[in-house]
Amino acid sequence: MKLYYSPGACSLAPHIILRETGSPVNLVNTDLKSKTFAGGGDFNKVNPLGYVPALQLDDGSVLIENPSILQYIADKSGQGSKVMPAAGSPAYYQMLSWLGFVSSEMHGPFGPLWNPAQPAEAKDIAKTRLANRFAYLDKHFATHDYLVGSQFTLPDAYAFAVLGWAPMQKLDLSPYKNLQAYIARVAARPSVQASLKAEGLA
Repeated sequence: MKLYYSPGACSLAPHIILRETGSPVNLVNTDLKSKTFAGGGDFNKVNPLGYVPALQLDDGSVLIENPSILQYIADKSGQGSKVMPAAGSPAYYQMLSWLGFVSSEMHGPFGPLWNPAQPAEAKDIAKTRLANRFAYLDKHFATHDYLVGSQFTLPDAYAFAVLGWAPMQKLDLSPYKNLQAYIARVAARPSVQASLKAEGLA
């Protein structure tokens, strides 16, 4: 497998899960501005949509979108129980729900903040929405160590990657003590530390 990633992008999530499950992979550093990757290749030929993550499988096919990539890695690793509840269990569907939440309610609202063409009003709306989601998570982490109870699972890697953008956008997380403790808890995992180091973020 090859994981096309860009340091600090949401591709950090599958990077973490690859390390968490001990999955062999080639990491391919990708420049999202020039749409090229290490060695001078054309990333648009890998993913015509031009964004990471993209996971190229051994047969040459490519998966995009974090929810599918994360589940694929877990399923194929043989170590899925480390990062996923048992399929069909209530906790498994909670995990799927949290994957959807991170994708639509956290990742999505950051979009306008990265776009210099967006008007200030749109960015203010996005910031308000994110603040509401941070408050929701802060309440959740008052009684849970991770998104799905006490087990680190796929959406935790995704949430950690997205929450890492808050300081870049000058979003103040200081009011959310439980959320801050959660971020620190995930950051302390060896797989996360190794991923951050490999991407030059640690």
